[in-house]
Amino acid sequence: MRLNIRVVTLCVVMLASQGVVAAELPQRWVSAGGAVSEWVSALGGESKLVGVDTTSQHPEALRDLPSIGYQRQLSAEGVLSLRPQILVGTEEMGPPPVLSQIRSAGVQVELFSATPDLPTLQDNLRHLGQLLGAEAQAKQLFDSYQQQLSQQKARVSKIQLKQKAPGVLLLVGSAGGKPLVAGLGTSADWLLQQAGGHNLATHNGYKSFSVETLASLNPEVLVFADRALSGEEARAALFRENPILSSTRAARAGRVIELDPTLLVGGLGPRLPQSLVKLTAGFYPTEPAKTP
Repeated sequence: MRLNIRVVTLCVVMLASQGVVAAELPQRWVSAGGAVSEWVSALGGESKLVGVDTTSQHPEALRDLPSIGYQRQLSAEGVLSLRPQILVGTEEMGPPPVLSQIRSAGVQVELFSATPDLPTLQDNLRHLGQLLGAEAQAKQLFDSYQQQLSQQKARVSKIQLKQKAPGVLLLVGSAGGKPLVAGLGTSADWLLQQAGGHNLATHNGYKSFSVETLASLNPEVLVFADRALSGEEARAALFRENPILSSTRAARAGRVIELDPTLLVGGLGPRLPQSLVKLTAGFYPTEPAKTP
C-alpha cells in the first residue's frame, strides 16, 4: 500500500513539474520568415501565433493572423502591439535597431539561420522544439525530412543515368519587373541542385542582370517566382516586361515553371521536398513539353 502511495505521489510531482515547465514556455508568438513560421506550425505551435510577417503564407490559416509587415522592414510598434512573449525569425529579420527596441521591451527575440543545408535545419528544428516543448516531434520531423531528401537524391541519380542535367535559371521578381537571378549560396540554388538542375548563374546571392545577359545564358529551363502575381498572369507579365526571354530555349520549348516565392524565404521549409518532386518532373519530362 505504501508503495502505491509513493508511486502516485511521484506521478503527481512529475505531472506538476511538467505543468510548470509548460507554463514557463512562451505562449504568445510572433514569427517572421515563411519557413520559420511553417515549422512553428508543423511543431504544433500554430495556436500560439498571434502575428506573422507577409512571407508567412502557409498553412493558409496564417493568412488570417495580424501582419507585422515584411520581415526585413519590421516596426517595433507593430510587433509590440500584439503583446508577444517571443519573436522568432532568421538573420534576415530586421532592421537591427528595431530588434533592439523589441528586446528592450522585454520580448524574447530568437534568430535562426537561413543557411540552406541539413545541419542548419537540424539545429533550427532542435531549437524550435525546445522553445515549444516539442523536442521529440522536432527530431521526428527532421528524420522524415532527411529521408525524403535521400529518396529525392536517389530519384535524380537514376534519371541522370539517362539524361543530362538541364541548364536552369531561377528568376525572382514582382509583377514581371526586372528580375533578380538566384545565384550560389541561396535557397533557390539549393532547390535547383536538389531537383537535378544545373544553375547557370555563377554569382553569389541574388543579382540583377540585363535581359541580354539572361538571353545569352540561354537556359533550357526557366523557373520564376513572382511576389505580386501568380499563374498565367505572372507568366504573361514576365515575358511582357522581359520580351527578350522569349528567345531562350526554355521559352521556345515551353519549359517555364512557376515557383511559390515563399518557398525561398527563411531557409529550408517543410514544403520543399514536395516541391522538389514537381521541379524534377519539369526538369526531366517523360514527354516533350509543348510550346505555348
